[in-house]
Amino acid sequence: MNKKSWHLDRRSFLRGLGVSCMLPYLEGMAMTSFSKLTEPLPPKRLCFLYFPNGVAMPPKDSPYYKKWNWFPLGEGKEYQLTHSLDPLKGHRKDLSILGGLSHPFSRTVLGHMAGDSFLTGGDLRGEYKNSISVDQVAAEKLSKYTRFKSLTLSTDGGVGYKSRTSTLSFNSSGKPIPSEHRQRELFERYFSPNGGDTTQERRKSLNQGKKIVDLVLEDSKGFKRRLGANDKVKLDEYLSSLNEVEKQLSRNEKWLDVPLQNFDASLIDLDIDPTTAPEDYVRSMMDIMVLGFQTDITRVMSYMMAREDGMGFGDNFPKIALGLQGHHTISHDRATGHWENWGRLDRWYAQQFNYFLDKMKNTTDVYGPLLDNTLILYGSACSTTHNARNCPLILAGGSNLGVEHGAYTHFDEKKERLSNLFVSMLNKLDIETVRFSDSTGPLSAVL
Repeated sequence: MNKKSWHLDRRSFLRGLGVSCMLPYLEGMAMTSFSKLTEPLPPKRLCFLYFPNGVAMPPKDSPYYKKWNWFPLGEGKEYQLTHSLDPLKGHRKDLSILGGLSHPFSRTVLGHMAGDSFLTGGDLRGEYKNSISVDQVAAEKLSKYTRFKSLTLSTDGGVGYKSRTSTLSFNSSGKPIPSEHRQRELFERYFSPNGGDTTQERRKSLNQGKKIVDLVLEDSKGFKRRLGANDKVKLDEYLSSLNEVEKQLSRNEKWLDVPLQNFDASLIDLDIDPTTAPEDYVRSMMDIMVLGFQTDITRVMSYMMAREDGMGFGDNFPKIALGLQGHHTISHDRATGHWENWGRLDRWYAQQFNYFLDKMKNTTDVYGPLLDNTLILYGSACSTTHNARNCPLILAGGSNLGVEHGAYTHFDEKKERLSNLFVSMLNKLDIETVRFSDSTGPLSAVL
């Protein structure tokens, strides 16, 4: 069949953010050999950004209330931003501020533990029983269009430990998915596969890896019969991880015939130390996230900017950036000026979120600004110290997905819960969902 003038060659590439890279599959490529990866258009994406320890919420009779209360003054579209969220004023039409939402199971646990269930709604009371996170529900459906299922990012990397995780993402068994935090490793792993090996070399490497996985799975059948109950559980977890590896190997094989160009990463700093340059570190991570969405390597991302309870590098962000105490200490301090110090930190996080929104709005693909086809949830699992109710949340983006922004809405926690928001978000991504975790249905407003 003859190639039409509007058909794009699969080797077409784009330039932006200081890089040159392969375009993802586009409709104009439909008549090329890449047509086996046809997909519904345009792409729909999901992103979560998290900060710990809650926000400043001085009482209404406090002189700090009108200036440093995180939630706006007044509701509806005529709300007034305080200093805490003032950096976001240029994006009022792109976002909705949500109050009153939380996870019922988390309302009675120690507040810092609620971070583990921010995206799961899992029951962590008594015996620790977490469940799949909403980003991974979306990733299961959307990964068929992309090289990678999802990106799970944090400032500390790894999984942390139960009740103080360093990841937002959990698999179908409720096990934490290790997060990644070193920009250079992220860049080389996702944007320069196998260090620039040829397609033939990558295919050989993948085939060898797949054989290893298959052999381990086959050998485990006889081995498992000789194990006790606890060891069988551990082995099942291990095999589940291997299964995820095999799925990614298969996905990689599918994309081998889509050549990747070398990148010029001069505008993305890949070697920033979060302990000395927190703003640069967070923004560099956000640059990589924007690049990932622009090149369509994945459509689902989560980023834990800092951990709960004074853990990890992120607790020092206010010390380095603002000359304040550590984040956890600020959240517990009750000295004079406490609310202003906490509010200044809230404002600092809002500035980083504004940077991300600016990037997403000013970076485009063939469908327009990335922001318009991306649902972004920014927030924390606590409102104030150890209080896992009335989570501070901002939903942004998705104007092409039918989201009506521009208002502050405070929900009644007896009628609505955070998981209802997740149900609505999934439905906006064409992932038909009736229930997620402890939801009672879709959210009654905004979505």
